Parts: sequence; C-alpha cells; structure tokens
Amino acid sequence: MRALIFILVALVSSVARGQQGEAYMVVEAHSGKVLMANNSTVQRPIASLTKIATAVIAVDWADATGTDLSQVSAAVPASALAIGGANPLALQVGDRLTLRDALYSAMLGSDNIAAATVADHVGREILRARGKEGDGVAAFVVEMNELAKAIGLSKTRFANPHGLELPKQKAFSTAADVAKLSVYAMRKPGVTFITRQKERQISVTGADGNKRSYKIQNTNELIGEPNILGVKTGTTTAAGACVSVSVERDPLVREVNGEKKATPRRLIIVVLNNPDRFNRARGFIAPGWAKYDGWVAAGAPVEDRDSEILDVPNPR
Repeated sequence: MRALIFILVALVSSVARGQQGEAYMVVEAHSGKVLMANNSTVQRPIASLTKIATAVIAVDWADATGTDLSQVSAAVPASALAIGGANPLALQVGDRLTLRDALYSAMLGSDNIAAATVADHVGREILRARGKEGDGVAAFVVEMNELAKAIGLSKTRFANPHGLELPKQKAFSTAADVAKLSVYAMRKPGVTFITRQKERQISVTGADGNKRSYKIQNTNELIGEPNILGVKTGTTTAAGACVSVSVERDPLVREVNGEKKATPRRLIIVVLNNPDRFNRARGFIAPGWAKYDGWVAAGAPVEDRDSEILDVPNPR
C-alpha cells in the first residue's frame, strides 16, 4: 500500500510537470530583440539558474566595495551544510575557501553549499556595512529580490541563493525573466569570466589548516564549443532540466556618417524543463541568428516594443 502511494505521488508530480511543459526564449542581448519564445512568461521553478543572481550580487558587492574576490576567504557555516545534496568539495563546517573559488564551485559545479557560503559571507558584510547584525543568507536573498525588482524581473521571486525547493520557501521565475537576468549578468566581465570556464582548479583550507585541491568541471556541456560563453545549468524534480546559454558572434561593423561603428552581437538562449536541454539550446543557435539577421536586414523594425524587445536596464 505504501509503495502504491509513492507511485501515485510520483505520477501526480510527473503529470504536473508535463502540464507545465517546456518554456524557452531566444533573445539578442544588445538589441533586446526577442527572436523565439514559448511559454516564456509562465511562472515556474528554475532550479540552479537561481545562482546567476547569486553571482551577480556577489560581483556587484565586490565592485561596490573594491573587494578582490580571490583575496577574501569565507568560512562554511553550519546552515550551508544543513541544505544537503551534492558536496563536490567535501566541505565541512569551518572550512575556508576564497569567494572566487566558492563562486567557481557554485556556478560551474552547481554547488549549493558553496552558493550558501558566498551568500552568508556577503550578506553579513552587507549587514555590517549598515551597522546591523543578523542572518547573512536572508540579507543576501533580500538583495537578490531587490536586483530582480531593479532590472524588471516582474514574475520572479528568489527564496534562497542556490535554487533548491525547500519547505516553506516559495520561489519562481520565467524563461523571459531568466533571459533578462542572463543578459544583465553577462554584461559583467566578472560573471562572464567565471561562467565561460570549462573547468577550474580550486582549493579548500580545512579547520586544521591543511589544504586540499579539487578540479571543478562545468556542468554546461556546451562550454568549449565555438562562441559559447556560459551561463548556467539547473535541475530539480520540480523545475526539470534547465539551461541558460550565452552565444557570442563577431560585432556587426557598419559605416555611419563616414565612421565605422561596431555593434556587439550575443544570443541568450533559455530552455526550461527539457530533458534534452543542451541539444535543444544548441538547435536554437542557427535559426536564432537567421531571424536576427533578417530583422537587421529589414531595418530592425519594432511594432510592439513590449512584446518584441526585452528591455534590460543597468541601474547598478
């Protein structure tokens, strides 16, 4: 009887995910031109794509405070270990690693404990700068939601810095909002440098002072292919398999009033809830560029800006 209940619960969960279906958006980042989209405004979990916002907040904080992420080490708090799940660095409470290495593990290896460690350290520093004390992770998540508000992620709510669906933590976003977040994130060299790495050697210092080294592989299988710059993968039962991908192209050079002008070109491809996410994203590259080229050749017409252009402000 108990086994039957488990089967029924699994079936209900599977049906719910099936009704939710796949969502995607393909957008050219610099013009904001939406090239292809489906179910792109439907709210849903986004798993570890959440960590794109985590990286942005950490890099923004470092830029604002003049902090070198490679020179500041963070201690792993007990609250991070309590999250559970994969622990690729075999982290223990009190272990220390630089914020940059923690971001590498979070963004390349999708390490939830490393993401929580970054959030705890940066959140506490933000509170300290304001003359306050409290929960560093909670303060960090407030910043994530302030970022969402600032760049117009109107259908997004972050509940934690890693993207796991935990009890009493309701989080959601959309393919369109993830695309907008990805455009914003990839404008930051500090984020782009991290996400484009295929692998990275990082080190952890134990509470006993001994160092250990790990090689973190990027979970994004597209990294290493021509012109792929990132950005993040994510998978949970509720969200399904997800990926956000950044694809660069040589700038478009045109002569304007006797001067040569170079227009950067970059696709952002977001695929949510597709078990074949990498091939799906890869399959959008050629038609995405074809649609963009046709749009530019036609004079880049815009009839309905709200539906055709993804505006990404840069308030920070």
